[in-house]
Amino acid sequence: MTLTVPAPSLTIDRLGVFHGARVRGVDLVTADDAQLAAVRAALVEHKVLFFSHQDIDPDAQVLLGRRLGELTPSHPVVKGIDEEHPEIYALDAADNGFADVWHTDVTFVRRPPLGSLLRAVQVPDVGGDTQWADAEAAYRSLSAPVRDLADRLTAVHDGNREFGYYLAQRGGNAWEGTEYRRLEPVEHPVVRVHPETGRPSLFVNPGFTSHIAGVSDAESRGLLDLFYAHLTKPEHIVRHRWSAGDVAMWDNRSTLHYANRDYGDFRRIMHRVTWRGEEPVGPTPR
Repeated sequence: MTLTVPAPSLTIDRLGVFHGARVRGVDLVTADDAQLAAVRAALVEHKVLFFSHQDIDPDAQVLLGRRLGELTPSHPVVKGIDEEHPEIYALDAADNGFADVWHTDVTFVRRPPLGSLLRAVQVPDVGGDTQWADAEAAYRSLSAPVRDLADRLTAVHDGNREFGYYLAQRGGNAWEGTEYRRLEPVEHPVVRVHPETGRPSLFVNPGFTSHIAGVSDAESRGLLDLFYAHLTKPEHIVRHRWSAGDVAMWDNRSTLHYANRDYGDFRRIMHRVTWRGEEPVGPTPR
């Protein structure tokens, strides 16, 4: 199905029933304000957007990110690629830059990023695809009793499993006005209400969610296993095969993603910037 958004020469091809779309007919570097406003609206609606044949360097990526929202530093723990681009986080396979676990970016801070903008710097001829799961569709397709339970739960998010060793070895970075020297777990609602659409999503992920608060360890494991299995059902997933010049952007408030690590010794390099977000809010108690 093809949908045209009310903006000049911006055409969207849907990739999945629930989420994912390829945007054609727009050069992100030269796009005018009306086109980028339509891109921003499409991001909320489709959750994951893909753009091909984009000629973007680090300067252009930062400028584009700023035109679409307020950028964060690269990462709470990992510094930017250089002093001129502190906003860019490099996912470099030569420096353990892997993302081969389902996750939502940086949920282990009080205000996780709103969304992310990723560009392909160096990609293999085969392998290295990225998959995105629609957490809103997953929540909606849960049975009513399980949805009601999820609405009342709180989860603990902890970055130490993924970044604790890195932090201890290399030191941290400035984020939200704080210099990160250690990672303190934070709590977020298991169900997050999107601040722009008002629609709820499951807001847990295997990368950073350590446990469900206020229940036993066994209950926590059982609940998280149920949520993770449901989130990553094939009907909730779209997959992207990267090519040189590709750019993807996604809404962290309603998605998870997973980067396939199936490219052998190839040095896969991706550059990411993230938009400043808000503290997650759960459903209104009934």
